[in-house]
Amino acid sequence: MNLKPGVGKTTSAVWLAHALHESGMSPLLVDGDPAASALRWSELANGFPFPVIALPVGDVHRRVNDFLGDRQAVVLDAPQLEDHPRIARSIMRYAGEWIVPVTPAPIELDRMAPIRGEMADVQSLRAEPARSAVLLNRTNRPDATRTGPDADAREALTERGFEVLDTHIARLDLYAQSFGNPVQAKGSAYMDFAEELIKRQDEA
Repeated sequence: MNLKPGVGKTTSAVWLAHALHESGMSPLLVDGDPAASALRWSELANGFPFPVIALPVGDVHRRVNDFLGDRQAVVLDAPQLEDHPRIARSIMRYAGEWIVPVTPAPIELDRMAPIRGEMADVQSLRAEPARSAVLLNRTNRPDATRTGPDADAREALTERGFEVLDTHIARLDLYAQSFGNPVQAKGSAYMDFAEELIKRQDEA
């Protein structure tokens, strides 16, 4: 989830769902964006090896379990909060972990303050608090979040109270040009992303 479009929410959701599938889990991918990009992606790719459903409605949190069956994970692609707040907040009410993809650029970091406010508002509606973390996306080079310029973004986010995942997604054509194509997550950073989320879930 994020306040704005174009930050890599759908790409992250689709690749994560594939990584979970390739890890031996059976995910359900829920497309909550009225633009239905994840669903269209699956159509163009002649289907994904797991179900994809469109639920661009304001009561997603009440409906998802009707489609869950024996699925072991649910990945929800939320629309941008600024344009579709009701749908995005409903997804946040359901999801146990909120992932915020953020490009390490000043304009993106500046948008994080209102996101924190949205998180606080939705947490108050939940029976149990959700976990939340930032996924640094489109980083400048593989080591950038530790020793390069993106380390500043990691530090700035941490100082503002955000938990930043160890995994980061490099700026690669492999991801940027993947829309509409079949996805193979093995060997990609999204496998690391999935493993980190599974570990967080186990620890919780």
